[in-house]
Amino acid sequence: MTPAVLADLVRSAAVRVLDARGLDTAVVPAAVTVERPRNPEHGDYATNVALQVAKRAGVAPRDLAGWLADALAADAGIEAAEVAGPGFINLRLATDAQGDIVRQVLATGTGYGTGTALADRRINLEFVSANPTGPIHLGGTRWAAVGDALGRVLAAQGGAVTREYYFNDAGAQIDRYVRSLVAAAKGEPAPEDGYAGAYLADIAAEVLRQEPGALALPDAERAETFRRIGVGLMFEQIKQSLHEFGTDFDVYFHEDSLHASGAVERAVEALKGSDLLYAEDGAWWLRTTEYGDDKDRVVIKSDGRPAYIAGDIAYFQDKRRRGFDLCIYLLGADHHGYIGRLKAAAAAAGDDPDTVEVLIGQMVNLLSDGKPVRMSKRAGTVITIEDLVDAVGVDAARYAMIRSSADSTLDIDLGVWTKRSNDNPVFYVQYAHARLASLLRNAADLGLAVPGPDDADLGLLTHQREGDLVRTLGEYPRIVATAAELREPHRVARYLEELAGAYHKFYDSCRVLPQGDEEPGPLTTARLALCAATRQVLANGLGLLGVTAPERM
Repeated sequence: MTPAVLADLVRSAAVRVLDARGLDTAVVPAAVTVERPRNPEHGDYATNVALQVAKRAGVAPRDLAGWLADALAADAGIEAAEVAGPGFINLRLATDAQGDIVRQVLATGTGYGTGTALADRRINLEFVSANPTGPIHLGGTRWAAVGDALGRVLAAQGGAVTREYYFNDAGAQIDRYVRSLVAAAKGEPAPEDGYAGAYLADIAAEVLRQEPGALALPDAERAETFRRIGVGLMFEQIKQSLHEFGTDFDVYFHEDSLHASGAVERAVEALKGSDLLYAEDGAWWLRTTEYGDDKDRVVIKSDGRPAYIAGDIAYFQDKRRRGFDLCIYLLGADHHGYIGRLKAAAAAAGDDPDTVEVLIGQMVNLLSDGKPVRMSKRAGTVITIEDLVDAVGVDAARYAMIRSSADSTLDIDLGVWTKRSNDNPVFYVQYAHARLASLLRNAADLGLAVPGPDDADLGLLTHQREGDLVRTLGEYPRIVATAAELREPHRVARYLEELAGAYHKFYDSCRVLPQGDEEPGPLTTARLALCAATRQVLANGLGLLGVTAPERM
């Protein structure tokens, strides 16, 4: 009996007992909460449904809990149901019923943990979107990992997810980048407001290789040549770095296309009739304060030129025209104001502001032996995605970025993430998978096949550590559903660490394979089934994070 099935059982029991007493069954919520208690002595699961509905039903919570406990105890899958405290119900499952979790994992395989909560949604997930003026830094690396994992989690719940990179190839930052490239090509220091780093000399040299006479061109032509080739080279490097990191995009959208096509001007003109856009001091302003911004924002400057937010408005409208009903933006720590701006842009276009979601990621600090690492050989003043991968590898880098909530500052200590020990979270999880893969290979060497869903008597799994492991497996679908609902893929990583811990404790307490002259028996088969199910869930979860599930370590 999975937690979802148990929740349905509790709900149906609540409806029955209320109906039998002539009480209002409409007070029972559509979704009943069933959780594992912190103290395993209290049972396998607990529910507070009696406390939730008793007052509205017009009965005392403990009375309702007692009726419910009696009804639940009569079910063959429930070994015991007891009332606790003011009206909680502690439940202990029959071992046969608990074994259904293992059967479900083995039967569904890679599909275990997937759902349909987002099956009707077309989701545009925009992340990284770093300016093509330098390598991806640590903040962008965090979003490369978190955004990709979030896309996988949303897709696991049925969402049609398009991963999109907004290519900022217009604006002042590109002008500064071009001036920096020209200076590097001349062997001169970078402009005061420019960019620094060895990568600029490499790109400048490639520009000159492709256009040997570029420096001799008139100023405007020279700038355009360095812009055309230099921006393209930088962006190709960014795409390659992200690909090697395991993050690829479905769409690369060019900001410049919005201006070149007239989309920005058309979007702003269309908004001028909205109550959210107003003229003042010769400029046009958007009432972003109505959506949480600290001040209204200029859309068209007094000189008639569009402000940066004008491009954001046109970009959002383009996404909606492409059929997306949910637009998620993953932005950096200095972009809090964009929440109000983007929602106001949606409302001004007559759209639902809730079609916009903005997630803000916080800073990442790289440490070595507890001390900050501040310089990159290639990029000068920032740490890049390549620096992190070179130091710890792709799997550790991705896992380190994902396992903490994105809205909290993250410290990554290289000493921790390069250890081959349980102190390293990704090693701990991957080692559990490799240990299971090795066990299943050893079983095959003994002529023991991995049991199918109906090949084992799972009612034999009565040891406490077996029960703990089975119930942990049962939590996985709920973890994935919650991670998707809250846009928090770190929940999957933390769950995998809990599952790895439950497996290691099981392995230390319960011998799986026969030794010496022992003959394998039904318990061997049941434990092999449990091990196969655990390996499957670890692999599924690591796959959602874009981290490999190694067969050997």
